[in-house]
Amino acid sequence: MAYEKELPLDEWVKTLPVSLRNDPLWKSAYYRLSMYIYDLMWLDAEKINKDFRGREIVHQLVRSSGSVCANMEEAYRRGIGTPDFVRVMRISLGELGETQGWYFRTRHILGAEILDKRIAVIQQAIALTVTVIDQNRKKR
Repeated sequence: MAYEKELPLDEWVKTLPVSLRNDPLWKSAYYRLSMYIYDLMWLDAEKINKDFRGREIVHQLVRSSGSVCANMEEAYRRGIGTPDFVRVMRISLGELGETQGWYFRTRHILGAEILDKRIAVIQQAIALTVTVIDQNRKKR
């Protein structure tokens, strides 16, 4: 994918394999947004990596944004509503915060418009993740 191929969330979803979209976890908006964030990062990394100061940031963005999704997948498979689900989802929440911070550090490379768009998606994912964590804490 080229950097210029950014798609809105609803159009991006249509490009994904049906097998992924049929996974029960996919019904969770927090997970869809987190996967979208990772794909946006994939596109942004091309531009960030062109600046020598951005190369280390790219490594951190790849790691933190990828960890968000991976932890959500792990938490879901451990069982919604379990203490372990809450624990691992809190790790995802921390990774979302870290991803937001690394994106902020790219502002001189990506520019204000892209940064604002990325932060908005990340903050939406954070809000949904906090809600899911709170709902599952109350179940215990």
